[in-house]
Amino acid sequence: MSRYRALITGGIAAAAAAAFVLAPPSTTVQPTATDASTYVYRVTNAATAAETLFKDGFDVLEQRDGNDLFVLGTQKDGARLKAAGFTGSLDQVLPAQDFAPQPLAEAGVQDVNETYDGGYHTVNAHYSHLDLVAQQHPDLVANVTYGQSWRKSRGLANGYDLRAICITKKQTGDCALNPNSAKPRFFLMSQIHAREITTGDVSWRWIDYLVNGYGTDSTVTSLLNSTEVWIVPIMNPDGVDVVQRGGNTPILQRKNVDNTNGGNCSGNGSSQVGVDLNRNANTHWDTTGVSHNVCDQTYDGPRADSEIENTALEGLFRNLFPARRTGTGNSDPAPADTKGVMISMHSDASMVLFPWQYNANVHTGNDKPLRAMAKQMGTITGYQSGQAGEILYNASGGTDDWTYDKLGVASFTIEVGDNTGRGCGGFTPRFTCQASFFWPKMRPALVYAAQHAPSPYTTS
Repeated sequence: MSRYRALITGGIAAAAAAAFVLAPPSTTVQPTATDASTYVYRVTNAATAAETLFKDGFDVLEQRDGNDLFVLGTQKDGARLKAAGFTGSLDQVLPAQDFAPQPLAEAGVQDVNETYDGGYHTVNAHYSHLDLVAQQHPDLVANVTYGQSWRKSRGLANGYDLRAICITKKQTGDCALNPNSAKPRFFLMSQIHAREITTGDVSWRWIDYLVNGYGTDSTVTSLLNSTEVWIVPIMNPDGVDVVQRGGNTPILQRKNVDNTNGGNCSGNGSSQVGVDLNRNANTHWDTTGVSHNVCDQTYDGPRADSEIENTALEGLFRNLFPARRTGTGNSDPAPADTKGVMISMHSDASMVLFPWQYNANVHTGNDKPLRAMAKQMGTITGYQSGQAGEILYNASGGTDDWTYDKLGVASFTIEVGDNTGRGCGGFTPRFTCQASFFWPKMRPALVYAAQHAPSPYTTS
């Protein structure tokens, strides 16, 4: 079995040695492959051909093993891979999913205990959590609504506000939407890709760690006395609403749900409505790692920043960080005294990435300190570090490229994953992995990053 492990809790691998065997072996394997099953294909020596995979509409997973990449799809996608000249093997067969809506509350209902798939919190629960910690810790917490999701902006059912939380020991002027803040800012965001549900849980635990640790934990107390910590726990709530309504078999929705560009998609793992928000940002847009087919998972939209979730988030960023990288060239640096750190969490490649993600052959003017911080976070987590094209694949239009490009903020993507073989890999690992494995790994890395918000570009 590959490092990728099970994408869905309970999914059992069905490894095959022959090139793209399109049915599982005849030995006793669960689940039984059906036309509705989802397959994971290991594509041999595909790292240099990632662009072809994206352009041909394959759902290339955020995972790499040596030079092998992994593709999620249907039985027909295995035949398409073979016809396109790729070689490899069937890595896993995942169970057919029950897409029947679960009895979850409508958007906006307050219930901090509403969960799915063994304990993962719904969007309503996340937002109730933000309200609860603000009530319990008024000296530390301020909540901000910075926009609306696509559904809510259209007046559709199950649309959500876009929300962020600021945590600091509040003084006059703190947590204001003012880029010239007295304190440096550390920004953490999760679930821009809705199906990457581990990231939302890490944000939840990070919030609790900070508000519960102030005054009792010297590290937290020192951090919140000196720094504003901002968190967007659910950046893509419409997409997460699709995911959570799968209940114990979460629907693997990656994108938002904007269907204005075309909605004739099958709804299976590799054909869904929406735009990939992490390919839509207006920085080197539409250059690498994208598809132009509206149903593909990496569809980057009809134009840069076409999606309301992205423009709202970018507006928030501009209100929190001054534009310090005044040059327009790829190698123009942000000044050494630039403050602020931004991390976007994804899963589950077990990597720490930094700009430029659109092209690993191009380096930023702040490459040395960015690389040094990424390496240290990689040491803390046990993950690889590097530009995306160095250790995963090039991808344009991402959040961390945008915040670095437009504002000069020291920006990173952490791919939260299991590269140890403990069985906590995939988009929907069993919920017990969160407390026992992911949180102990991520907490010190986030502390390290937040502590470097005052002066990230002096890191060596």
